[in-house]
Formats: sequence, C-alpha cells, structure tokens
Amino acid sequence: MAPRFSPRQRPLAWRKSTFCQSGECAEVATDDGEIALRNTRAPEEVVRFTVPEWQALVAGIKAGEFGQP
Repeated sequence: MAPRFSPRQRPLAWRKSTFCQSGECAEVATDDGEIALRNTRAPEEVVRFTVPEWQALVAGIKAGEFGQP
C-alpha cells in the first residue's frame, strides 16, 4: 500500500522557469489551492502565496514595479 501524505507533506510537482539557464532557478508548485515558490539553491525554503497574492506579484513584476537588482 502506498504511503498517505497530508496536503502539506506530500511531494510537490515543482516546475522550473523556462527562463532558467544556469541551474539556479525559481520553481513553482501548486499545493492545496496555494502557490508555492522556492529557489533551487535553497529548496527547503518555500514561500506560499494565495492565488490573489500570486496574481498581484506577477502583475507587479510584469509592470516593472520591482526594478532590476
């Protein structure tokens, strides 16, 4: 019998950005109605967003609100 995972303990299906060329990338997964974001350099550190928060973040990035580092 396969192990059962709670929504927060099951492995997530991470997707890497198509803009990633170096191997050090942002990865995104959906988890129980939330959006999870992590950096491949620190995969244990996960930031979670609600869908409206994620949409606002993406809109801000596209609008250039955060500038270049």
